[in-house]
Amino acid sequence: MKIEVDRQKCVGLGLCEAAAPDHFEVGDDGKLVVLRFDVDENELGDVEEAVRACPTAALRLLSR
Repeated sequence: MKIEVDRQKCVGLGLCEAAAPDHFEVGDDGKLVVLRFDVDENELGDVEEAVRACPTAALRLLSR
């Protein structure tokens, strides 16, 4: 799976970072940084939770 971000929708609340800190980080400027776009099977649960937690629906998971 691969992470896709709609930067127009992202407001940098950090709920994704709380759910999947190995993949997401909100920078000091309040902008989302994706640390790794590719998602391994063993990390899928955390990243799916991050996608669900996003209040603006800025995150999606795509099949590779």
